Amino acid sequence: MASELQVGVGKIVSVNPATGEILRELECADESEVLAAVERAHIAQSAWADLGLEQRIAVLREFQRNLYARKSEVAAAITREVGKPLAEALVTEVLVVLDAARFLIHNAFSLLRDEPVPHGNLVTKLKRGWLVREPHGVIGIISPWNYPFSIPATETLAALVAGNAVVLKPSELTPLVALELASLLHAAGVPEDVFQVVVGEGPAGAALVHSPINKLVFTGSVGTGKRIAAAAADRLLPVVLELGGKDPMLVLDDADVDVASSAAVWGAFVNAGQACLSVERCYVHRSLCESFAQACAEKTKKLRVGNGIDPHTDVGPMIQERQVRIVESHVEDAKSRGARVLTGGTRMPELGPNYYAPTVLADVTHDMRIMREETFGPVLPVMACNDVDEAVGLANDSEYGLAASVWTRDPKRGERVARRIHAGTVMVNDVISCFGISEAPHGGVKASGVGRTHGRFGLEEMVRVKYLDTDRLPGMKKVWWHGYGEDFRRQMEGFLDMQFASNLTARLRGALRATGTLWRSRL
Repeated sequence: MASELQVGVGKIVSVNPATGEILRELECADESEVLAAVERAHIAQSAWADLGLEQRIAVLREFQRNLYARKSEVAAAITREVGKPLAEALVTEVLVVLDAARFLIHNAFSLLRDEPVPHGNLVTKLKRGWLVREPHGVIGIISPWNYPFSIPATETLAALVAGNAVVLKPSELTPLVALELASLLHAAGVPEDVFQVVVGEGPAGAALVHSPINKLVFTGSVGTGKRIAAAAADRLLPVVLELGGKDPMLVLDDADVDVASSAAVWGAFVNAGQACLSVERCYVHRSLCESFAQACAEKTKKLRVGNGIDPHTDVGPMIQERQVRIVESHVEDAKSRGARVLTGGTRMPELGPNYYAPTVLADVTHDMRIMREETFGPVLPVMACNDVDEAVGLANDSEYGLAASVWTRDPKRGERVARRIHAGTVMVNDVISCFGISEAPHGGVKASGVGRTHGRFGLEEMVRVKYLDTDRLPGMKKVWWHGYGEDFRRQMEGFLDMQFASNLTARLRGALRATGTLWRSRL
């Protein structure tokens, strides 16, 4: 059974990770083809922007209708190429994109329209100011394999509705899902040159980074993100970087063990743990830790592992054997340092080379790789803590800061703890679902990246903000123009006193001195 991406000369082969079946062979785009795609996008973008926001929203509405009609077909395509269960493909991919379209359809007009800017300074009261939001031009998107539909689609929809053209370079492991997205967008009315997919490996992504795009949105590893940031800095290319996480789950002493353990199991094993928002570290109050860990282990043992196309499957395969080896090495390191394996901890060769048993570890410490490096696999490490302060300190003791969760029967207490955690998102009594809240921004701090996608802030990333100012009296020379002198200096001092002096008398005296500016001679 094939277990790795198959690469030929100038070609990649999409492989079903559950079965090893070859799905399709595709030609890799070379540098000249990537540059040609970007050039076509630049040419087509102006007409797309001139189409107007209402017409672009109408295209998104048609896209939403088409995606809903083909929801099962799209979910099956995702499952074949990634391996995740069909139910997860529907909920974490198709549903997320349908709702992202809903958010933009309902809110893009109010968020992108010109915004008046009030003028508080008295000297500028005879002006009108506006914030004008304009498309960047061509947005380059480099997307990952773990959510090959929802991640690029949500970013693309925001870019398109703002008037940009998009060139998408998907992961070489999941190109077919990206082509499915292109088919849906083109059928909805997006011109082919306004949204293009360039298929390839690293060199195609590098060519896109160095091409004359106007902004780049990248989701992937910290190492690649840093290299992209360095390349972008060379020409001041604006970027949005989502670089993964090591998300902590804090279970306080008053938490509901049954509810929190179910959340931990789902949060650690959804998409076989291959999610940047996965629960990768679990800190549990010592009084609950053993019962919590045992509850997690018992629930994990009931999970059905297999081909995601089987509707009874709870956990599918990992994307490729290379990723399995990383998970295996983290678990073996933890075991060698004293961690207990409560369940799992082994491959499942009877199912294929890409399967690893969902694993629960107890007695873990921060000396172990499993608590410091991104595992990106089906492992739930549980560590005991003495109090909230210790749990918060351990949660913040990480180079990552994407998301976190706090579990308690007291929501107000949970919110107080959440404010102390260094992360882009903190959920109280839930995990991961923040990605499906279209109004909420997605992104992290520290090594988890810069910028945001989704919601108002994600849409703001897709535009340049221009300040436009118009004077209401175009025939009048401004009082601050040349023609200085001692009198003008005194008048300006009076003007400052009129606005900022601490008592009324000083303000009135200042106003009298400032009146001379109205008839002084100017060049």
